[in-house]
Amino acid sequence: MITIGMYYEVLPGKEVLFEEKFNAVLEAMKTGFPGHKESHLYKRVDDAGSYAIISEWDTQDAFSAFMKSEAFRAVADWGKAEILRGRPRHHVYKNQ
Repeated sequence: MITIGMYYEVLPGKEVLFEEKFNAVLEAMKTGFPGHKESHLYKRVDDAGSYAIISEWDTQDAFSAFMKSEAFRAVADWGKAEILRGRPRHHVYKNQ
């Protein structure tokens, strides 16, 4: 199993929209992406527009397939155009 940290900086005033989109994507991931175990959204207390999504996956390949999917690409394009104030960062934490 691997854990993925995905870090996002959201434009001021777009926080609720980002959170709603996360919930919609999470629902789709429950059935549409093999290897996905769970994901949780966290918000920094000192910066209302700074978020972390922590996801657990069976394998690196399962996560990579998600990142290459059309569904992820569509959400990422929307985020770049409408929601994010910078480029997202992703980090793979390998569980042992």
